[in-house]
Amino acid sequence: MDRIDNQILAILQKDASLPVADIARKVGLSVTPCWRRIQKMEEDGIIKGRVALLDGQKIGMGMSVFVGIKTDQHNVDWLEQFAKSISALPQVVEFYRMSGEVDYMLRVVVPDMASYDVFYKKLISTVKLKDVSSSFAMEEIKYTTALPVPEAN
Repeated sequence: MDRIDNQILAILQKDASLPVADIARKVGLSVTPCWRRIQKMEEDGIIKGRVALLDGQKIGMGMSVFVGIKTDQHNVDWLEQFAKSISALPQVVEFYRMSGEVDYMLRVVVPDMASYDVFYKKLISTVKLKDVSSSFAMEEIKYTTALPVPEAN
């Protein structure tokens, strides 16, 4: 990875639909070497995929809920079952094992409170949990999927 690779990544994070010729021009390469760099970063797993980002409000999925989960089960079998169950729930868009006060943190996206209640009942029926706490986002102030890329500018 060098400065040009980082510039390519920064550009792709802003708009992955840009033609390779435009990306190449912006980073000072010809098309073929630029395309090879992109392909190599895809092969190496640096670029994990290219997606369309949707507006949750406009598609009726405007409620974000941050769900903290505590458990008294700290064994591999429980974790495998829990991870499998949670990963299968489409409303869960982020899922982390944490340090600190909670053991796991989820970001759940649903249309409304009633939908969250349905989700919550399914969540608590998956595996034994000690505590579940939910915090509802009142306003989205910043949201990005772009990671900071060193020396991209």
